[in-house]
Order: sequence, then C-alpha cells, then structure tokens
Amino acid sequence: MPETTRELLTAGGWKDLEFGPFRDQVTIHWIRPFADDQPGVALLKYEAGAGVPRHRHEGLETILVLDGVQSDEAGDYGRGSYVVNAPGTEHSVWSDTGCVVLIQWDRPVKMLEQEAV
Repeated sequence: MPETTRELLTAGGWKDLEFGPFRDQVTIHWIRPFADDQPGVALLKYEAGAGVPRHRHEGLETILVLDGVQSDEAGDYGRGSYVVNAPGTEHSVWSDTGCVVLIQWDRPVKMLEQEAV
C-alpha cells in the first residue's frame, strides 16, 4: 500500500469512502478483492453491537484497527492495534462501540456458525 494511502487511512480518510453490504451491520470497502491467488484487502466498518460469527482462518489474516474497538474471545483491540490471526485459528468478532478496521486475508475464511437473524 503506498505511503500516501496509509497516511490517508490512518488520518480518517476512510470516512469519505463508499462502503457496501458485507454482513449484518458490517459494511465493506474493497481496496483489492481476492484474485488469482492474491490476498484480499479491505476496510470493514462495524456498527455498534455488530459481529461476525465464529469462523476459521484458511490463510493468514492481519488487521489494523483504524477507529473504535474490535473484540474477540482473546481480548479488545483499540485504535492502532495490529492483530494477526494465523491459518487454522478460529474465533468470532464483534464491536460493542463500532469500529473500522483495515484487513488483509490470504484466503477467504470458512464460516462455522450461522449469522443471527
């Protein structure tokens, strides 16, 4: 990611980007969709109380929290936190307050639980 893009995102420039549907109360802005064995890179915006059900990482996942707090069973990750989820690990994710994260997936995750309706 070019330095100017990183500076723009960490300074709140993500607020001007368009986000589309991803999961219930979670929206996405693709920076680079998955393609030809290339990792996917995106911004995820969680509304307060939103979450992603339990899933397994089929590849490496890295997350940089740009705003708010993202949580999983291992803890809470505030603005500036860098989270690494190794291939084969499982967790669910939520945000009580809402958050925005920059995420990179080597491969799509496998959902282990259904979304609540």
